[in-house]
Amino acid sequence: MLVTLFRFLSKLPLPVLHAVGIVIGWLVYLLSPSYRNRLKENISRAGFASALPASIREAGKNVFELPFIWCAKPERVLKTATVENWELVQAALDAKRGVILLTPHLGCFEIIAQAIAQRIPLTALYRPPRKAALKPLIEGARSRHNLFLAPANLGGVRTLLKALKQGGAIGLLPDQVPQNGEGVWADFFGKPAYTMTLSAKLQQMSGAPIILSYAERLPRSKGYLVRFVPFEQALGETPEQQARAINVAMEKLIARCPAQYLWSYNRYKRPAGVSAPPPAKDEKA
Repeated sequence: MLVTLFRFLSKLPLPVLHAVGIVIGWLVYLLSPSYRNRLKENISRAGFASALPASIREAGKNVFELPFIWCAKPERVLKTATVENWELVQAALDAKRGVILLTPHLGCFEIIAQAIAQRIPLTALYRPPRKAALKPLIEGARSRHNLFLAPANLGGVRTLLKALKQGGAIGLLPDQVPQNGEGVWADFFGKPAYTMTLSAKLQQMSGAPIILSYAERLPRSKGYLVRFVPFEQALGETPEQQARAINVAMEKLIARCPAQYLWSYNRYKRPAGVSAPPPAKDEKA
């Protein structure tokens, strides 16, 4: 049923999907107190409260563009994507060390893997959805030409490391909340967030450089600008230092187009079994 609906919606023009998304985005914001409070709290904490109206619209676009990104024909989807600074990725690949691509929940992050896979094979870390009905939809949408999925388990980590050691490219969402034992607490916009340590570990084990990426939605649904940005932070030695360095890089990336970050995502949740975080800076006595 859901797959059929997404396939139907994928035939609509992107501007139509975005227009519907804007309306639904505002309705959800107005009708759901929990959604509204989380979005407002997160965007205000980060210092981008003035972007709140735009972020509500962008959140709606993010949901309603998924049928297009996931189910439309690849050539139609990729026609909307313009790639900038690909030479950063190519230089890393030419050095035969592999490359670690980190993509936060910023802009149309779902189109980035397809834009990369159009050029080179990409192995992306993947966490199966909790709802079984979503599994065939998401897995089918993400398993496209040159795009390979590595499950978020020990076997998947081995797959990622193997790809790097063969000089390939891998992709991760660094601001996705990991499970117990897979992360550490590190500040994200001034508040402790449980942050994955995997990307730094893979970098240390492989020597592969880290490159950041995001896909900014262009005005009036004109498409997406996929950008690649150098990772300029010193990772440090401890998992906490490394996680904080990655969060700093994410903060800088988000500041480029703050309205397009997924502020409604529960970034500060405490996974089951994880000890309580230290107090946020603005909560200390």
